[in-house]
Amino acid sequence: MWDEHLFPEPIELWSPPPVSVTTTPRMSMPLLLVLVVGIIGFLLALRPQAAVEAWVEVTPVSALTLEPQGTATAVLPMTTVPMATPAIPLISPVFMPTVQRWAPDIVDWAAAAGVDPNLAAIIMQIESCGDKTAISIAGAQSLFQVMPFHFTPGENMQDPDTNARRGLAYFAERLVQTNGDIGRAFAGYNGGHVAAAADWDQWAAETRAYYRWSTGILADIDAGLAESPTLQAWLAAGGASLCRQAAAN
Repeated sequence: MWDEHLFPEPIELWSPPPVSVTTTPRMSMPLLLVLVVGIIGFLLALRPQAAVEAWVEVTPVSALTLEPQGTATAVLPMTTVPMATPAIPLISPVFMPTVQRWAPDIVDWAAAAGVDPNLAAIIMQIESCGDKTAISIAGAQSLFQVMPFHFTPGENMQDPDTNARRGLAYFAERLVQTNGDIGRAFAGYNGGHVAAAADWDQWAAETRAYYRWSTGILADIDAGLAESPTLQAWLAAGGASLCRQAAAN
C-alpha cells in the first residue's frame, strides 16, 4: 500500500536507458554489380594486354603464322610426301644393253642357283652378250653357251630358263669344287672341272683369256665403276661383233 506521508511523491525505479541499435542497410544487387564492374575496368585499364587475353579468344599459335605486320595467316595442314627410294640396279651398270635387258631374269636365275647375279651376268656377257639364239662352233647353246650333254633328252636347249638353269647349276658346282674361288670357277666354266682343279700354266690359252676377262670385269664392278675398262677391252678384242649379233636378234 502506498503511504503518501512517508513518500510525498512517487519514486521512479531506475532502469537502463534504451539502447539504440542501428542496422547497416544492405547494399542492393545492382549497386554491387556496378562496383565489381568498376573494379575490373580499373584493373584492365592498368594492364591492356591482360584485357586482351581475358576477353578476346586468341587463336592457338600452332595454327597461325605470325606476320611482321601483326596479321595472322592460317597454315594449311602439313602433307607428308614419302621420299622416293633410289632404285637399286638389279645388276651392275657396266654390262651391255643386250645383257641388261635380261637383268630381272638374271636375278631370278642367280637366286635359284645360289650365285651372285653379277657373276651370272659376267658369264652371259662373255658367252653370248645376251643372244639367246647363239650357237658356237662346238655346239654350245644360247645365253650361257651350255654344251648339249648338260641337258636331258627332250629339253629345249635354247629356252632361256632351261639354258640358264643348266648353265648356272654347272657354275655353282665349280664354286663348290674350288671352295668359293671365283676365278678358278670361271676357268672351270670355260675349260671344265679339270681346268678348275688345275693351275694357270696348265690352262689352255682360251681359258686364260676367259679368266682375265671375267675376273677383270668383276674387279671393275667391285670397284664401283659405272663402266668397265676390262669390258671395253673385251669389246675391242672381238666381243663387239657378238654384241651386234645379240642386238640384231
